[in-house]
Amino acid sequence: MEQTPHDDVVIIGAGIGGLTLALALRERGIDATVLERTAELREVGAAVALSANATTLFRRLGIYDALEEVSWAQTDLVFRDGRTGATLGRTPVGSAYRERFGADYWGVHRADLQRVLSDAVGAERIRLSHHVLDLHEEDDRVLLDLADGSRRSAGIVVGADGARSLLRRWVVGYDDAIYSGRSGFRGIVPTEQLTELPDPRAIQFWIGPTGHLLHYAMGGQGQDVNFLAVSRTPQEWTAEGWVEPARDEEKFLPFAGWHPAVTQMLGAGEVDQRWALMRRPPLSTWHRGRVVLLGDAAHALVPHHGQGANQSIEDTWALAEELAAADPADPTPAFEAYEGRRRLRTRAVQFASWQVAEVLHLPDGPAAEARNAEMATTDYFEDKLAWIHGYDPTVDSGIRPGARVLNR
Repeated sequence: MEQTPHDDVVIIGAGIGGLTLALALRERGIDATVLERTAELREVGAAVALSANATTLFRRLGIYDALEEVSWAQTDLVFRDGRTGATLGRTPVGSAYRERFGADYWGVHRADLQRVLSDAVGAERIRLSHHVLDLHEEDDRVLLDLADGSRRSAGIVVGADGARSLLRRWVVGYDDAIYSGRSGFRGIVPTEQLTELPDPRAIQFWIGPTGHLLHYAMGGQGQDVNFLAVSRTPQEWTAEGWVEPARDEEKFLPFAGWHPAVTQMLGAGEVDQRWALMRRPPLSTWHRGRVVLLGDAAHALVPHHGQGANQSIEDTWALAEELAAADPADPTPAFEAYEGRRRLRTRAVQFASWQVAEVLHLPDGPAAEARNAEMATTDYFEDKLAWIHGYDPTVDSGIRPGARVLNR
């Protein structure tokens, strides 16, 4: 009879969080096995903005230099009126950001980030085409049923399988995704094609009552611009899954009459899908038995603060520290300690992310005028974002006192 392969720690999902956790565990002498459902490593989505609360950890893990080669350090954070293009607020990033937070703010293609992470983890620790269908608890292990009919076992299982997590459904007992009432179009455009775009290598929000456009430069030379165009959509999402086909007119309609830089970007990108922006309610616990959640599986974020990947990366440090000190016979205290370190912070970032879209999409009138006036006088990294970007996961263990978000 064929013996069931057994690992002390199995990580489900070879995305950003899962691979970073494997590195953080290795630093503490724990070799985890990463199971990935696809036959090759590929990231869903175009790019990711890595803020200092994540890049600080990559320096500790020894991959900062490799990531720097394929990433673009942002120059400014700019808010613009989506229709006129007028600058509403500008905060320098670049060297000022690096001096304040101790690390860079990068735009990087997800495929490049995943390649650097997987190379560091090593192919021998990643099992491709390992699609987990179900889990079964026993006293001292978890059995994992795979799509090919085989089975593996593990002493501890970490669900790093993203916002549409099977492991979360197993922990919670049902699918608790909630449609946010907004959807988005994603794309990548070569920077040289964006002839109408001012400040092409800055992070920019173009805002208006019908939606907003976020974009930033990425790649080692800032050669591409990644964008996400977000609009209000009906409260019911009827499409199967979180993505549906989209016609060109659907992406242009919320931005009709907007600045040429916006419409040029939307027209240049090959966009044929609309993504539902889903959120999940905070959980009272992130574990069940010997299974624990990490990243989007534990606390999925809407993308308006660009913190989904960064919060996953923060999680890895806390979980790795607690697992290194855990009793293999009873990991529950380690899981509870990990959750205690991460719960308040991730809830604060979730709430802040939910609120941003409400602020960016204010209708014309006094509230929008007050928001614009505040943007003109605000240093966002000093007054609004320092509690997020200034967090060092290797030192801190919670949210910063006095955390503030954009005000209405």
